[in-house]
Amino acid sequence: MTTDRVTIKDVAARAGVSKGAVSLAFNHKPGLSEATRDRIFRAARELGWAPSLTARSLAGARVDVVGLAICRPARLLGLEPFYMEFVSGVESVLTEQSCSLLLRLVRNVEEEVGIQETWWRGRQIGGSILVDFRADDPRVAAVQRLGMPVVAVGHPSLTGGLPSVWTDDATAVTEAVRYLAALGHRRIARVGGAAALGHTSIRTAAFDEAARSLALAGAWQVATDFSGDAGARATRSLLTAAAPDRPTAIVYDNDIMAVAGLSVAAEMGLRVPDDVSLLAWDDSQLCRLTHPTLSAMSHDVHGFGADVARTLFGVITGEGPGSHPVPTPVLTPRGSTAPPRV
Repeated sequence: MTTDRVTIKDVAARAGVSKGAVSLAFNHKPGLSEATRDRIFRAARELGWAPSLTARSLAGARVDVVGLAICRPARLLGLEPFYMEFVSGVESVLTEQSCSLLLRLVRNVEEEVGIQETWWRGRQIGGSILVDFRADDPRVAAVQRLGMPVVAVGHPSLTGGLPSVWTDDATAVTEAVRYLAALGHRRIARVGGAAALGHTSIRTAAFDEAARSLALAGAWQVATDFSGDAGARATRSLLTAAAPDRPTAIVYDNDIMAVAGLSVAAEMGLRVPDDVSLLAWDDSQLCRLTHPTLSAMSHDVHGFGADVARTLFGVITGEGPGSHPVPTPVLTPRGSTAPPRV
């Protein structure tokens, strides 16, 4: 049975209930046991069916609000260009659809599970964008149980079969390390993000593999929380080592940490790129305002957010694109990278 022929009648038959029961389940109305509701949602997932945007609107469900919960401290989020650009891209599509974004900052993934359930059961949203996936992420089972339309921002290996949009982090990390090695760097470090995040693990594994394949003389990785303070501490730790054990190039998992690293190098009397080369992830205006300007892994973060929002509307209506990658970040060399001094 193809997805475009599946109807509410098919879902009802698969679940062994009436069409009215399916409607009650998807409109979060009383009258069903949790076991029956879960059976209906499971049948819908197996058949690839979701209620249309029009049908949900007629039934009184909210389709003019999209949810996004982010596990970041408010002060850090306000400084992080990536999420500002990403949200801007999401908003550009929501404006076209006359929708609003319901943004919530949470302390942990367990809190987010509760928030998503409250939003959906209270009919406050028509769907949600899920970010920052972890291994065995509890949100996967939670949203599948709820039957909530979502799009996951993360590699399919992390998102448990949810509709997903992702960047090829492994390929991008490999390109960054190979570029620095081609310049002549044999001791390369990476200042990474939070170790618990799935995309951090993917980048960590790719960095290790690239270092092994290139037989680098030294390769170091330090996990942080993405903040400038953590990036500065990691850089200081790496650069205070004795010269033979000190990296001549450092890759950062975001632009904020790279800018902080640039300041630490200057504080220590090291010249960039003569004494140490620096390479940032998530190219932003910050990277072009420093002196020297920062080499970076560049991708269209605004376009990424817009793509994610369009994919979510496709999930809600059953008419849009499914899971897919976006273009891999491209290396943009600038003034902060050069061959190491002999």
